[in-house]
Amino acid sequence: MVGKVIFIGAGPGDPELITIKAKKYIETADAIVYAGSLINPEILKWARKDAEIYNSAPLTLNEIVEIMVRKASEGKLVARLKSGDSSIYGALLEEMWALDAAGIPYEVVPGITAAIAAASVIPTELTIPKLAQTVIITRASLRVPMQGSIKDFAKMVKIGATMVIYTGIHIIDRVVKELKEGGLTDDTPVIVVYRATWPEQKIIKGTLADIVNKVREARIYRDSVIIVGLTADHEQIKNMVRSSVYDPKHNHSYRPWKIEED
Repeated sequence: MVGKVIFIGAGPGDPELITIKAKKYIETADAIVYAGSLINPEILKWARKDAEIYNSAPLTLNEIVEIMVRKASEGKLVARLKSGDSSIYGALLEEMWALDAAGIPYEVVPGITAAIAAASVIPTELTIPKLAQTVIITRASLRVPMQGSIKDFAKMVKIGATMVIYTGIHIIDRVVKELKEGGLTDDTPVIVVYRATWPEQKIIKGTLADIVNKVREARIYRDSVIIVGLTADHEQIKNMVRSSVYDPKHNHSYRPWKIEED
């Protein structure tokens, strides 16, 4: 009998932010393949004592797939843990295609990605009524080719988008340069969140003019997201925002129109 592979978004770090469904699969899995460089090892305490545990950090894609296919072919339940949500920079498709080719069934359990975790600990909204209704999740890299650039997407921030940049903290000077080349000014708000929801998390607030120096002073080089746009400055937008959905002058099918008395 063929087993099954469960792709699990293990969340941003805090074990309590994993889903109930994911926890149940981890507790029952015969084998667990986890991203050891990113996932909180506390999550592995839920595993059965006899579960086989594999750290995928030093492995290639072929080696990871070989483990999953071999164990599932033995009729075992395999939990493949990825940090955050596996649909965001999780290299999910390549592993699914390999399982398809091997005839191994699988399921995907979502998790909380770093962008959402960062917003929660600041705390802020990534969308702002009437001002920022679009969220761009992108990444920066010196080695991996990209379709489109931060410079290109910066133009969207100018007209009201919020940009969340992954894997760019080690080259934040280049990120800032590209944002400026895309038309953003020195006073554009920026927040860097390091290891959101972990005990050692750090939140650094600034602007394009000073964020590079602040990050270097904090000696942060990895495991961070960079949030750019109006949502990174509450004071600037405090008197500009009011949601239409909850405005008493805005009627909808669940609430008739009414006037709010002073």
